[in-house]
Amino acid sequence: MVSNEDRTYWLQSMLKIASPVLQHLKDGTLKKEMPVEMKENSKREQFSHLEALSRLLVGMAPWLEKKCKNNEEEKLRTQYCELARVAIDSGTNPDSPDYMNFSNDFQPIVDTAFLAHAFLRAPNELWEKLEPRVKNNVILAMKATRSRKPVYSNWLLFSAIIEAFLYKAGEEDWDPMRIDYAIRQFDQWYLGDGVYSDGPEFHYDYYNSFVIHPMLVDLVETIGDQYKEWEEKKETIINRSKRYAVIQERKISPEGTFPPVGRSIAYRFGVFQTLAHHALRKNLPSELAPAQVRSALTQVIKRMLEAPGTFTDSGWLTIGFCGHQPDIGEGYISTGSVYLCAAAFLPLGLEESDPFWSHPPMEWTSKRAWSGKEFPIDQCLT
Repeated sequence: MVSNEDRTYWLQSMLKIASPVLQHLKDGTLKKEMPVEMKENSKREQFSHLEALSRLLVGMAPWLEKKCKNNEEEKLRTQYCELARVAIDSGTNPDSPDYMNFSNDFQPIVDTAFLAHAFLRAPNELWEKLEPRVKNNVILAMKATRSRKPVYSNWLLFSAIIEAFLYKAGEEDWDPMRIDYAIRQFDQWYLGDGVYSDGPEFHYDYYNSFVIHPMLVDLVETIGDQYKEWEEKKETIINRSKRYAVIQERKISPEGTFPPVGRSIAYRFGVFQTLAHHALRKNLPSELAPAQVRSALTQVIKRMLEAPGTFTDSGWLTIGFCGHQPDIGEGYISTGSVYLCAAAFLPLGLEESDPFWSHPPMEWTSKRAWSGKEFPIDQCLT
């Protein structure tokens, strides 16, 4: 079936991206072997390895968590689950040559949060199956980020998601204030029609999808029932995110391209985390058929991954939007940063029989619109 050919392509692509990171962590050679491409004098070496692991796992987690009925894929999943757990051990063990930076400077707040988010997305495979020693190291790493203040922006959600994980892990000293602050502040920063401002001033970029919607949704799903005020915001938060998913799908051109606007476009198709997230959650808006989302995202992933220069000769991702374009990487971007592209692979956590994978290919909105076919008119969220 063509649809399962798409799944095969997605899976092979995700594992191609993942293998160098996880295998070198297993061997204790990540810091030794991973190239750290970055702006001159930006000094990102101290952060890049945690970025690579956490951002990779936040996208892989649903696939790792869901047992596959396909025997060949299940063997791969089991193998990579074990690799991921060993990688987490390697990155959080102070005695490991690949022990990562959780406490120096501010950036570790960001990527410890992505790691926490990965645990929330794969609580059994990535968290419960860890040895007690490794769990303790992870908890210490998470709590180490509390010594610094997050930036007054989407970073508020990083602190919040860490606390949500600590709550789920059974830590009695989880901090509801950090969660409450993030939820309330983003409600204040909501601009309308599914779009939040990332801080006091609006920036036209993709951070509504890189961070804001996915973390807000998973935050209230994880811990919303702890306080009435959080639970009351849950439906609104989800509906705003669904509206943004509609906007995202309409931005994918007939050729599988999208506007290279805003910062952090070196995260490539990680731009579409919100759209992928609702596909995974099986709550895509009614105007988006799962198969059309799959078809659109497949075209985007192919356009970007198959561009010459996307990978080094040894298989590491390079900095770029479509190929190797180092000049589009801001000063905070390094090799590890760009592994957030893995967030688009969230629907691999759906069964092969799910309509997302099993239904025939469909033309997406822009493809229908630009070919003169009927397509649904867009409507704002009221």
